[in-house]
Amino acid sequence: MLSLASDTNQRWLEQVDHHLADILIDHAHCEKKAAGCAMNLLFAYVDKTEIVGELSEIVREELEHFLLVLDLLKRRSIPFRRLTPSQYGQQLNALVRKFEPDRAVDRLLVACLIEARSCERFAMLKDHFLHRDSELAEFYGSLFESEARHHTTYVRMAKLFQPEEKVKARLKELAIEEAKIIADVYPLPRMHS
Repeated sequence: MLSLASDTNQRWLEQVDHHLADILIDHAHCEKKAAGCAMNLLFAYVDKTEIVGELSEIVREELEHFLLVLDLLKRRSIPFRRLTPSQYGQQLNALVRKFEPDRAVDRLLVACLIEARSCERFAMLKDHFLHRDSELAEFYGSLFESEARHHTTYVRMAKLFQPEEKVKARLKELAIEEAKIIADVYPLPRMHS
């Protein structure tokens, strides 16, 4: 369902346990970046009227999630601050081809893979905190569905730029590269470390 070529290593949950505040702060930054990504796609492909409404909805939902994470941080007395981001998004975006329509397909599929990885990790967090922190378990369970929907929406949008078989083949290629990127141990605890 999620188009991922690998599962998250359990090592990541150890980072969560030892650096929960940093993971939560990074999550807020990730939601902000996801809204920015959808907005950039909206500006770049505004002539594709079939996707304008869907991208606008994703921007709205991601900003709503950003505010929800900020509220969670406030309730837990964790100050929101800048963090050095992981290289995950930057490395994925480096795979985007330069010329259209390949560029559009890749940008949408990179967004889809980031949403898929977030969705997978939200499910892990929900299960991980189920008997330890009901607020976090419920919070991550509530975000799972929209992340999964964003993932499938981005794939569907990519098919407006190229035929389905080309999109599926490229998604498989990018998923393999995403798996390599996420397997590299990033030393700082992040949502995508």
